[in-house]
Amino acid sequence: MESADLVHARTIPHVLREKVKQFGNRTFLFFKEQEFGYEDFDRESDRVAAGLQSLGIGKGDKVAILMSNRPEFLFLWFGLAKLGAVEVPINTAHRGDILTYMVDKADCRLIVAESAYLDPVVPVLKDLPRVERVVVLGQPGEALPALERPVTDYRAVTENHGRYDAPDLRWSDPLAIMFTSGTTGPSKGPVLPQNYALLMGEIVWRSAGYTEKDRLYNALPLFHGNAQVLSTMPALMSGAQMVLAERFSATSFWSEVRRHGCTEFNYIGGILPILLKAEPRPDDADNPIRVMMGAGCTKDLFETMEKRFDLKVMEGYGMSEIGLPLMNTLDHRKPGSIGRPSFGCQVKLVDDNDVEVGSGVVGEILVRPSQPYGMLLEYYKMPEQTVEAWRDLWFHTGDYAVKDEEDFYYFVDRKKDALRRRGENISSYEVEKVVNSHAAVLESAAIAVKDGMGEDEVMIVATPRTGNLLQPEELFEHCRERMAYFMVPRYVRIMERMPKTPTEKIQKAELRKQGITADSWDRVKAGLELKR
Repeated sequence: MESADLVHARTIPHVLREKVKQFGNRTFLFFKEQEFGYEDFDRESDRVAAGLQSLGIGKGDKVAILMSNRPEFLFLWFGLAKLGAVEVPINTAHRGDILTYMVDKADCRLIVAESAYLDPVVPVLKDLPRVERVVVLGQPGEALPALERPVTDYRAVTENHGRYDAPDLRWSDPLAIMFTSGTTGPSKGPVLPQNYALLMGEIVWRSAGYTEKDRLYNALPLFHGNAQVLSTMPALMSGAQMVLAERFSATSFWSEVRRHGCTEFNYIGGILPILLKAEPRPDDADNPIRVMMGAGCTKDLFETMEKRFDLKVMEGYGMSEIGLPLMNTLDHRKPGSIGRPSFGCQVKLVDDNDVEVGSGVVGEILVRPSQPYGMLLEYYKMPEQTVEAWRDLWFHTGDYAVKDEEDFYYFVDRKKDALRRRGENISSYEVEKVVNSHAAVLESAAIAVKDGMGEDEVMIVATPRTGNLLQPEELFEHCRERMAYFMVPRYVRIMERMPKTPTEKIQKAELRKQGITADSWDRVKAGLELKR
């Protein structure tokens, strides 16, 4: 393909149109009792594009989305891609300062929200001067709320003939700003180009060997890049079909997989241990799944899953900014490994001086694309952080790994202070910011500790102000009211003085080493519940 053709062909709208030509209205998406063919998908996203264009949204405009797993999320995402507008998916659990920061930082002109997630939006609109309008997707017949901005019904926006003025789209055009957890500062917004989504979809599709006969089960939230570019895009590009679930449920997982005949599932976090925790059944291996793809599976877990459920586990390594630079494949994989460099990606390990290290030596993972526009363009409105991440023309992940003689990589540890709980990336900075806003707290440190299943749990270590009495229960309530449920610490430890360096920096490594101590308060043991 000529380069002039390539820059236009490597866009999401072009790929969708090609699939419509190839498959017509063959079913692409299953959701509950609904089915949507390729033509349906193309038509519905056309209507979104036409409706949003009528509201003044065009190429380069940013649109925040607060929505659960449902077909409208996908129609909206693809409709924005057709306009060259930029999707800004927001975790539906966010509220307060974090929600305000993300919508404002991304310069969003519009918020599209499911009515169930309007409550956190209402109090922050006054702090979002760039937001011109809120589009609400509610139940049929549900009245629109009165807000500080003009409010429009989603269904009214999309009731049109789907005709819009298509812009000149290129593979380098921004597709999304997907905020990742901040580690030493606020959350950063990687700007991801159209070709990024296609390359990631291609890497997964080819690594897992998807064909038109496959049916992919997606129970991960669509506001995460995982569900979008590692599930939806591989299904689209391979001609496979996708089953969209509202959420992951261990009790209904296998029945749903069997009912839909799903051949693949993309997991994160502690999903595999949860599935293994269920009482073994004689028909465990009698399921249609042939491959489970994800990250965080230990060697022992790997072998147990494969034997019990008669499937293959395929691990990889990635980040929102860079996609999946390391992947095992069905033909070449090793238990416990995060894989070898994916096609289109260059990977190396370096020491603290950025000097490359050889096999058997732990180093930081550095990545760069060998295909144009295969990774983030920048951190939006963060030029210093962009330059720092890309120093020496390699993206510095902040994660340690080691590789063997066959070029298989093995994850060692996080160099950064990011936390990960149940598949959610959490900024220690943002947890600490909320904790430090408590009147009795002098300073704090958020760290990850391991629970009984090997998953990260959030611990907050806090030092009270002189003369103040700080109770863990009080600090828990303070956090529960001000942050997403998955960010709320499980453990609270009160220390009169935390371990510090000679320059008075808190030694988080030492706190992590100490872990859950005898004086650590546990909200689970205290019987305090969290509502999602």
